[in-house]
Amino acid sequence: MKNHNLKKDDIVTVRINEINNLGSGVGKLAESGIVVFINGAVTGELVKAKLIKVNKSYCVGRLEEIIEPSPYRENSFCSAPLSCGGCVYRHVNREHELELKKNYVRHAFIKVGLPDVEVNDVLHLPERSGYRNKAQYPIGISKNGVIAGFYAAKTHKIIPYDNCALQPQIFSDILRAFCSFATLKKITVYDEESGKGLLRHLYLRMASATGEIMLCAVINGDKLPYSDEFSALMTAEFPQIKSIMLNINKKNTNVVLGDEYRCISGKPYITDVLCGKKFMISPGSFYQVNRDGAELLYGTAAKLADFKGNETILDLYCGIGTIGLSMADKVGEVIGIEIVPEAVECAKKNAELNGISNAEFYCGDASSAPALLENASKMRGGLSPDAVILDPPRKGSTPELITYLSELNVPKIIYISCDPDTLARDCVLFRELGYTIGKVTPVDMFPVAGHVESVVCLKRRLDNELHEKS
Repeated sequence: MKNHNLKKDDIVTVRINEINNLGSGVGKLAESGIVVFINGAVTGELVKAKLIKVNKSYCVGRLEEIIEPSPYRENSFCSAPLSCGGCVYRHVNREHELELKKNYVRHAFIKVGLPDVEVNDVLHLPERSGYRNKAQYPIGISKNGVIAGFYAAKTHKIIPYDNCALQPQIFSDILRAFCSFATLKKITVYDEESGKGLLRHLYLRMASATGEIMLCAVINGDKLPYSDEFSALMTAEFPQIKSIMLNINKKNTNVVLGDEYRCISGKPYITDVLCGKKFMISPGSFYQVNRDGAELLYGTAAKLADFKGNETILDLYCGIGTIGLSMADKVGEVIGIEIVPEAVECAKKNAELNGISNAEFYCGDASSAPALLENASKMRGGLSPDAVILDPPRKGSTPELITYLSELNVPKIIYISCDPDTLARDCVLFRELGYTIGKVTPVDMFPVAGHVESVVCLKRRLDNELHEKS
């Protein structure tokens, strides 16, 4: 790479070679070979950009002009301002988005030295919009009253917007009604600098199959003024609202939710149907934001597992039990482990709700392998699962847990991942410990966003295979 004399505000012309998972077009300047990242530029385009950040090895540019547009460009998806930053592939057509996501997964395995791992085409549903059943809106104040919207990318500046293309229309209607009520009643809004004010976020969840909605106001206090009037108004205008909750968050933090929830109207949960099973969803429990996508993902995982009907499966990071319970009729027994006590109780109730008697759930600390499985192992006199469902958070699993599962000699592990990079990293260790890596299947749970889920089956190599490898 040549030295360069580039500086901020320079105008450059660059050919875009690819798009990364943050939605930025990536190209190299012809003379210096310096990489330039340009938000909104699409593969194949020739563009002009103004440099807004200059580094020794790369630059960041703002798109100024499209000289030669890409055949992959699509500009009709969303009317939100570009500063929203939520839909990173809003300017790319569906076919290219799926290609980008497959390449993202494939390159993740190449980067960690596993180029031989095969990646299938991305499984997806036809619909790109309206799929999110969960939203968290920061609350702010303007000269006209209370506002809500989204944080501009990499800032805490609120972009007022109530018509997100990824969310159901009713969320927008509820948001407007909430802001109007708060403005009318002059309810104060939280200020991050002073730590004063009440309203912090509006948190909505929807059970897509039943239509039930949970409204949760996140507040910097112990109660919401005019709560009875508010509850009566909202449930009258929106009969789908079956639960109105308060989340108490008095900490000076950018974490959205506090630890305490209070139900002020209706019930403290909503009920959805997933994979033919009913699930009670509490405000703090994990539930996939794309319900139809989750059915596709879990169905794919069950096919890869190829259960014979008598297996004992260990469902780790099980949340409210969605994956394990969806597979309960295909196996002999389900043992679910989850760190959040509230979610464990939900999982137990969900098993009862569906008349499932071959599933048990335990609370375990995911920070270490022995602690994660301690309660279940003690109460059952040890664990010897035939298969493990592993669905960790974005940071992936831990070397300790992976090693522990290997020591348990688990024959089959179904790994569901929301981050291709941590999945690939963990697969390196699984292979070192004697597991074969099956074909990886990406599933587009988050259309237009940069994330992609993946599922893969890892199988324990037989003793003779291990001997041959050594």
